[in-house]
Amino acid sequence: MKKLTAFLLAAGVSLSAAAAPETYVIDGTHTLPRFEYSHFGYSNQVSRFDKTSGKIVLDRAAKSGSVDVVIDTTSINTGFPVFNGHIQGEDFLDTKKFPSITFKSNKLNFNGDKLASVDGNLTIKGVTKPVRLDVTSFQCMAHPLLKKDACGANAVATIKRSEFNAGKYAPYVGDDLTLTIPVEAVKE
Repeated sequence: MKKLTAFLLAAGVSLSAAAAPETYVIDGTHTLPRFEYSHFGYSNQVSRFDKTSGKIVLDRAAKSGSVDVVIDTTSINTGFPVFNGHIQGEDFLDTKKFPSITFKSNKLNFNGDKLASVDGNLTIKGVTKPVRLDVTSFQCMAHPLLKKDACGANAVATIKRSEFNAGKYAPYVGDDLTLTIPVEAVKE
């Protein structure tokens, strides 16, 4: 009987170590990507997008997964409606032709048990470039209100907006754009 119990315990441990990937749905009310750029060197301007969707697949035991984020470009929020329309125009996001920005990845990089970065492809205005998002914080736990598992992270990258055909007024309006994605996702 002791041998059977020991065998079952060992099997249970190895089954938990080989946990299956888990799928998390992005919570659009707590995932509001923002971007920052220099405005003529006077100040750094920060704007955000108010609609984001997607899924994250995470296998923490295997230290792998995927990320699929879709940002609605028409949800730009600069804090000023007229400027929102300006940024949605052809010189910048051209939201009539390109209503979304996407980030897709199958390469999650871990440092121990913590997610450290995500390598993927960022598509803006139909232009796709490889981008590494550095993860500055990462946490998975039971959500205290939803009573479901959830994960959250803050990820950041610096890109050149001119590489995505959105470089009007560069270099006066900074070409370097810092993209920050605070993301929260709830397990399906």
